[in-house]
Amino acid sequence: MTLDVGEFRKGLLKEGFPEPVEVMRAANGSLDLHSHPFEARALVLEGEIQIEIDGIGRTYSAGDIFQVPANRMHSERYGPTGVKYLVGRKS
Repeated sequence: MTLDVGEFRKGLLKEGFPEPVEVMRAANGSLDLHSHPFEARALVLEGEIQIEIDGIGRTYSAGDIFQVPANRMHSERYGPTGVKYLVGRKS
């Protein structure tokens, strides 16, 4: 699903997410298997990120939206130019 930033922000607010924050990750970086106590919904602004959940990886590029449920184990890998995304986090 691809949305612009304004539509993405409106959708987050409508679903009870607080104001999103911008996150940047370094080129070719990664985070090993982990979880967090909040649901995350993000719009990729630049670069790419691969999210792996339950052994299934999917790559997201600029304009794509990804979501990770609260307390769900997942890993992350960042593309050759890194990644910048706007993320809403809801407990």
